[in-house]
Amino acid sequence: MKSAAAVTLGFGGLHSLFVRNALATPHADAIGLGFGPLRPDPNRIFDLPEGFSYKVISRIGQTMSDGLLVPGLPDAMGAFEGPDGKTIIVRNHELDPSKPDGTPFGPGQRLASRLPRARFYDAGFGGYHSFGGTTTIVYDTRTGMVDKEYLSLAGTLRNCAGGVTPWGTWITCEETVERASPADAPQRLYEVDHGYNFEVPVSATPMLAEPRPLVAMGRFMHEAICVDPSTGIVYQTEDRHDGLLYRFIPHVPGRLHEGGRLQALTIRGQLSLDTRNWEKQKVRVGDVLECEWIDMDNVRAPQDDLRKRGFARGAARFARGEGMWWGELADDSPASAYFACTSGGRIYKGQIWRYTPSPAEGTPRESEQPGRLELFIEPNNAGLVDNADNICVAPFGDLIICEDGDDEQYLVGVTPEGRIYKLGRNAWNHSELAGACFSPDGSTLFVNIQHVGLTLAITGPWESRRAT
Repeated sequence: MKSAAAVTLGFGGLHSLFVRNALATPHADAIGLGFGPLRPDPNRIFDLPEGFSYKVISRIGQTMSDGLLVPGLPDAMGAFEGPDGKTIIVRNHELDPSKPDGTPFGPGQRLASRLPRARFYDAGFGGYHSFGGTTTIVYDTRTGMVDKEYLSLAGTLRNCAGGVTPWGTWITCEETVERASPADAPQRLYEVDHGYNFEVPVSATPMLAEPRPLVAMGRFMHEAICVDPSTGIVYQTEDRHDGLLYRFIPHVPGRLHEGGRLQALTIRGQLSLDTRNWEKQKVRVGDVLECEWIDMDNVRAPQDDLRKRGFARGAARFARGEGMWWGELADDSPASAYFACTSGGRIYKGQIWRYTPSPAEGTPRESEQPGRLELFIEPNNAGLVDNADNICVAPFGDLIICEDGDDEQYLVGVTPEGRIYKLGRNAWNHSELAGACFSPDGSTLFVNIQHVGLTLAITGPWESRRAT
């Protein structure tokens, strides 16, 4: 463990060096990094390096295979191996009554009657106000054609991010803590509480998931999850400026509905550590912190106070935990949970963290070999990363970041050493990018331009990064 710590700290030093150098030249990625400079898209949709191209595979308002409409605000996605070499993509939609445009049911929600009421998590009081959920796309990477597209979860709210599971399902997360409307409310919208995760099956045949909340995983402003395939433990981010990092230890790995323990991360010897680095640099790039976990009770949290109770008991505080992905980079570092904190850092432009579990994660022996948290990058330069949101680990071993900032929005690549390059640019407008994930065959990167309601499939010479 001491040797492993020394190696990790060594890479931390490299991170610091490269980020410091990059700060002096915000577009240093054009020289010897990534896939080369971006080329203007003549269609003004998405700029990519030379040799790369994209295809719009889904657009808001199109009629899907089930007769419903492609919803708006596409967010996080996961890609899975399907039958006959097809790829199955499960896609979130961050819709709620404040964003009614682009629901799957069309004007006046006239198409909602096509679905059995029991298939809505929250059918509302006759108005179908819970517009969120997921859609599923069956796509052939060989032909570039969509085979099917359908609604796969209905009646939820603000399905923002989520995560793939090693047992082949998608966990979609509600980024809201709306309560059931009281009987005396002037306008009754919701029949049940929101703020939960839901499990969506991956199917090439159109089907609606059973809308059953994973209540033991906690009720809070969920953002994303990832799963350690060796233990079945689920890690979770919370999209709050004072959010926590959680883990869920299921009673039975792979069967989340059977319950488990919800815990929050603490830093050994630094109770209630503020990792946001807003007023003071309390954690530096490359720092490796030993971790402990505390049990959380009353996880349905009717007062939306999980994070407050956890922080009071010593849990670390994070700046808007968002995208999360389980994987390993190309530097032979161990498989870890990577997660973005969108407003972390001195200028609130984002951080990426890496949590490497203990060899005895989730057991009493982990106190002897604790899990480790490392601040992977914190550029403090919007020219490098402008509010990291969704992330994924690419097949060639780099981290891919979707930006959700104030100006031009990019897909950003990060090498294992912490060097940063531009992979793509939203040439249409300043909408955030979301949902970056690769097809199982590694040939295609899928991404959403959220506010335009487009899903793109990007192809190109990915193998050139493996050779560098």
